[in-house]
Amino acid sequence: MPGVYDFTAQSLAGEDVSLTRFEGQVLLIVNTASACGFTPQYKGLEQLHRDFAPRGFAVLGFPCNQFGGQEPGNATQIAEFCESKYDVTFPMFAKIDVNGSNAHPLFNHLKNAKSGLLGSSIKWNFTKFLTDRSGGVVGRYAPTATPEGMRREIEALL
Repeated sequence: MPGVYDFTAQSLAGEDVSLTRFEGQVLLIVNTASACGFTPQYKGLEQLHRDFAPRGFAVLGFPCNQFGGQEPGNATQIAEFCESKYDVTFPMFAKIDVNGSNAHPLFNHLKNAKSGLLGSSIKWNFTKFLTDRSGGVVGRYAPTATPEGMRREIEALL
């Protein structure tokens, strides 16, 4: 079975990024949206990234427009929004699907590794997956789970 490091994703800038770049780090992988009720979580995600990056942690953001059309912008608009509104410095990737036949293979892997309360499908924006340093998926968190509420679990993996 592949691990998260076996996947490649396109950055917002359009470059292919092998997730081996993050090998050995604890990761929080999140499907994001700019016009969602949970969008203010960008602030908490950025704080986690800044606090824990020196210890081998990264947040990876994957914009998705599958839920209520809440990420309608193009890559430039998404980048400008994240930088100007939330000062996001963690890696943001190109807009993807997380469900359905066009779902990104990384998210198929994450969903298969950790089903949610209502099955494997992702139900909304800001669903979060936590991986350990070996790339194993150790947690799945609902959109309502705040980044601040995840600090203890992240610290335990660091």
